[in-house]
Amino acid sequence: MQGFRGPIGFLTKDSGKREGKSRRLRERFELALPVRVHCRESLDLEWNEVSRLVDVTPFGARLRLKRPTETGRLLLLTLPMPRPLRCFDHVEDQYRVWSLVRNVKLVDPASHKGALVEIGVAFVGKRPPKSFEVDPSRRYEIARSINELGLSEVTEQASDSIPEISTTDKRKETRHSIPVEVLVEVFAPDGSLAQSESTVTENISCQGAAIFTTLELSPGQFVRLSSQQY
Repeated sequence: MQGFRGPIGFLTKDSGKREGKSRRLRERFELALPVRVHCRESLDLEWNEVSRLVDVTPFGARLRLKRPTETGRLLLLTLPMPRPLRCFDHVEDQYRVWSLVRNVKLVDPASHKGALVEIGVAFVGKRPPKSFEVDPSRRYEIARSINELGLSEVTEQASDSIPEISTTDKRKETRHSIPVEVLVEVFAPDGSLAQSESTVTENISCQGAAIFTTLELSPGQFVRLSSQQY
């Protein structure tokens, strides 16, 4: 990134006095930098995707992905971040920063080069929490404290904020015993839809469904569900 020019030059101590309130450390810069995203959804399921940033600050970024993810997930981003925007590793060619997914928005794949979602992430540091190494399926949220790098610290999400996987039928919404013909497609590690099966629902509501399937799936794994009829 040598020879980078642009608004980064305003990131100085008295920049706010010279350029007004619009030039501040948290301003988003529209830099379409290439970024490699690594995600470990479980101990035996991980994936990588190459994308580009939509915008970035020293503390977070927005980008689009061709496969789904969810809020609370930790992702490892690797990108050629301009050095004035870094909080550490200022001499490295690539900036490797663990990031927490804060929000997810569905986008039109036809208008965004195949991307399914646009996500906003908060940078949280050089290393993930120790609990993540033990169980990468854990989800996190921003803590009130900051770390020695000046980035937000994370804490495990409260158990009451994480939907539990249950074998009972105690749900807030009534599920109706309606057999709807559906197509279930499974995401492969490269983001493609590798497996599919036509089946029917056992029951269904506005928020979810129980589906008969012979596919080998693990809790937390993403699938795409569609119905030709509806």
